[in-house]
Amino acid sequence: MSENDYLQQVMANQQRVEVDLKAKRAAPAHPLALAQVAGPARARMMGGVVAGHSDEDTGRFHAAAISAGAASAPAVDVRITGWWRWRTVVVPPNALVVHTRRGHAEPLHLGLGVSFSYNPAKDSFLVVPGTMQTIMINAYCICRELQGLLVQGYVQWIIADFATAYKKLDFTDIEDPMRVVNVQLREQAEAAIKDKVATMGIDEVLSDKQPIIQELTARLRSVAEGEGESDTGLGLRIVTVQIKEAVVSSKRVWENLQKPFRSERARVARLAELEADTVIAARERVAEREQQTAQLEADATIAKLRGLTEAETYDRETAEAARRVHREQETTREAAQLRHDSALQAAELEKVRVAREAEVAQVRARETAAAARIEADTKIALDDLRRAAANRQAEIELRFHETRQRVANETTQANLQARLIEALPLVAEKLPKPSELKAITIGHGASGHDGHALTSLVAQLLALLDGFRAEPKKLG
Repeated sequence: MSENDYLQQVMANQQRVEVDLKAKRAAPAHPLALAQVAGPARARMMGGVVAGHSDEDTGRFHAAAISAGAASAPAVDVRITGWWRWRTVVVPPNALVVHTRRGHAEPLHLGLGVSFSYNPAKDSFLVVPGTMQTIMINAYCICRELQGLLVQGYVQWIIADFATAYKKLDFTDIEDPMRVVNVQLREQAEAAIKDKVATMGIDEVLSDKQPIIQELTARLRSVAEGEGESDTGLGLRIVTVQIKEAVVSSKRVWENLQKPFRSERARVARLAELEADTVIAARERVAEREQQTAQLEADATIAKLRGLTEAETYDRETAEAARRVHREQETTREAAQLRHDSALQAAELEKVRVAREAEVAQVRARETAAAARIEADTKIALDDLRRAAANRQAEIELRFHETRQRVANETTQANLQARLIEALPLVAEKLPKPSELKAITIGHGASGHDGHALTSLVAQLLALLDGFRAEPKKLG
């Protein structure tokens, strides 16, 4: 018989889930060993029972405790601080603890996350995880048709009443305090699943898993919670029960179960395919006929349009030829008329040109005569201006001489003397230095007339000037 690949896959997946769950749980350490390591130093301990021992007893396990603590880590992180008999146990807030002491009938401390003082000589305590636990279930069952089935599920539970649970359940496993409880609940769950599956058919198991879940939930709650009775139950609460998979162990049976559905689906698919082929073939024939009809209509329309187009083309070409002949004749006539008109226009233009040239010659002659006349007039005007300027200049000079003469005639003797006296220093500066000094006395006559005196003064000045002029000649 060939192997069931799906079954092997489900099993591998289940093993992987279990490995992951185990990996999240820290390995435990022996609590007694950790309690004796380094006195007040921090110690980590796995939940379990720590009974009271003397110093001699605890000393015997010191070496073994170190090796055990090094080999594994605790599931519950418990710290033990202090020294010798004055120690304190610090419990995490998500861990349940019960603390008992020799000579006391009831626990000293009981609850979630309770820390307390600890005397190793007469105290013991038990610490277990208070978190929700998950149990993976693989139940190999036989159904009503005597066929093998693998039912996979999981159960999640939590400790509801630790005061009852620590009395009725075994949490003393050093490696995993919950291991024994989990094994017991898993065995009960697998038994409940097998009992329920044995009364069901294979189709019922595969199609509806709710009856299995209800039966499993009822049985586990009756065991764990005691169905509401105060003196029964284990102090646990079932959180949820779920069935993940129900797999037929035999590959051949599984294929046979699938054959009706597959055959029905194949029949429906084949009928749908045939129906689709028939519809498609009919549509194709209709489409082909419509296509051929459309093609014939299109050909007839094209032929008709071609004839009309050719007739229109012929008419257009004939009309165009006639138009071109008429146009050529009109063009010839227009060209002859244009040549005649051009000759007439050329003759007219020649007459106009000759007349224009005669007019231009006359205008140029008139312009030349006017220019000569203007030049002559300009020359005469310039001569007149020159003569007028010369006359004005002569007139000005005459007026100037007349004014000078009038000023000279109007000058008095006293004024003349004063001007001569003012000019004597300048005259003296211009004259050369005399080599001899001559004294000339100028006096007035007894008559006292002004005219004679002025004449006499001028004569003396002239004689003086002549003397100065003659001196340089002698020196030369």
